[in-house]
Amino acid sequence: METKWLEDFVSLAETRSFSRSAQLRHVTQPAFSRRIQSLEGWAGTDLVDRSSYPTRLTPAGQMLYEQALDMLQALQSTRAMLRAHSTAADDTIEFAVPHTLAFTFFPTWLSGLRSDCGVIKSRLTALNVHDAVLRLVEGHADLLIAYHHASQPIQLDSTRYEMMPLGQEVVAPCVRADAAGQPLFRLPGAPKHPVPYLAYAPGAYLGRVVESAVKQAGQAVHLERVYETDMAEGLKAMAREGHGVAFLPLSAVTGDIRSGTLVKAGEGLDLTLDIRIYRERPQPGDVSESAARRFWDKLAETLKR
Repeated sequence: METKWLEDFVSLAETRSFSRSAQLRHVTQPAFSRRIQSLEGWAGTDLVDRSSYPTRLTPAGQMLYEQALDMLQALQSTRAMLRAHSTAADDTIEFAVPHTLAFTFFPTWLSGLRSDCGVIKSRLTALNVHDAVLRLVEGHADLLIAYHHASQPIQLDSTRYEMMPLGQEVVAPCVRADAAGQPLFRLPGAPKHPVPYLAYAPGAYLGRVVESAVKQAGQAVHLERVYETDMAEGLKAMAREGHGVAFLPLSAVTGDIRSGTLVKAGEGLDLTLDIRIYRERPQPGDVSESAARRFWDKLAETLKR
């Protein structure tokens, strides 16, 4: 039995919705349902009454729910004690950061904090947004830095996690400049002449945000997907070579735009994303002084100025 099954089950008991709990647990609904079924297989009995809506627990499920709360609380307390015990030996802060922010935002942001926070010992794991969120949720990272857009909110339970805003990022359609310094391809394109589109892979966070923005644009945008990858750096390399238009964070292409290698492919399609930092809220009665906790408190003071 895995502890995440218990966490899934507690979420289901409290939301009474498979779809809502799947969102909160950052898995697909089919995967979430399989994990509940695995827990039922371990328990040897049905825990959920699937004949009712909203979802209701069976008597056995209600008994497990009450026990699961105690078990998870005990595990949380034990983890907090272990972390406090190891603080003296390891004052390194674990960051989970999506690839693009790891390249463009994180180094400059950390440098800017040096005068207020001193030298910050950090370990960064760069992942896609989904896996970065999971790393925080599963307790493998102290802090998560991620994009936020209203069309694709990160579903973290605000009673368990807290957030601070760090800044904003503009994502814009960029393309190689021709010999005259003009866009090699222009948006919005035409039905018979769609613009070659360098896209984020399906499921990538920036890809979902861009697709939503394009669909809601005030004009029809005609694109032909010719290439896709998970990473903005890969799209930038392809755009530099003239393969098509890519929606890129402007912080990642500042030098290219300044030099004239890349230019905007059109107007009215820029979108602004927030950059946020998240952590798990300290448990009641937890007075441990970890490096991550001290850093969070100093950061909060800095942002209030």
